Amino acid sequence: MKKKSVILSSIGIVIIAILIIVDPFKKDIWDINAENFKYSLQHISGNVVIDDFSTWTPFEWDTLYSFAPYTTKGEIYKTIGYKWVPISTTVSEEMNQIVFIKDGKVVCYLYGYPEDNKFGFDFGKYEGSHIKLTAQQKLSFKTTISGKNDVRYFNWCR
Repeated sequence: MKKKSVILSSIGIVIIAILIIVDPFKKDIWDINAENFKYSLQHISGNVVIDDFSTWTPFEWDTLYSFAPYTTKGEIYKTIGYKWVPISTTVSEEMNQIVFIKDGKVVCYLYGYPEDNKFGFDFGKYEGSHIKLTAQQKLSFKTTISGKNDVRYFNWCR
C-alpha cells in the first residue's frame, strides 16, 4: 500500500512539473494582442475618422497584411515568410483575415466574421491575394457603427 502511494505521488509530481514547464493555458502573443485590440476599440465612440491607425493598436507593428477571401494557408505562410500557427482559410467574402508583423514576427492575428468580432475591415478591391501596408504610412480609416450588433467597420481611406 505504501509503495502504491509513493508511485502515485511521484506520478503526481511529474505531472505538476510538466504543467509548470509547459503551460497549456498560456496564450500566444498574437492572441493576447488581438484581445487587447478588441478591447481598445471600446474607447472609440461614434462614427469617426482615424488619421493614424497605429495609435489605436495597443501593440507595436511595422507591417499589416490583409488577405483576400479564400486565400490558401500556403499562400499566407509564403507571404508572411513562415508558419506561425495553425490558421484557417476564410470561407466567405465577409470574413477578415489580417496579420500584423513586427520585426518579421506575427504579433497579432485577426480572423473571422465582423458580427462575431464586433469589428470588420474593408480595404477595397484586392489586386492579388493580399494588401500590404506599413505603420509608416499612417493609415487612415473612416469608422462606422452599423447593424443591430453594433459592429464597428474600418473603411480604409486610400
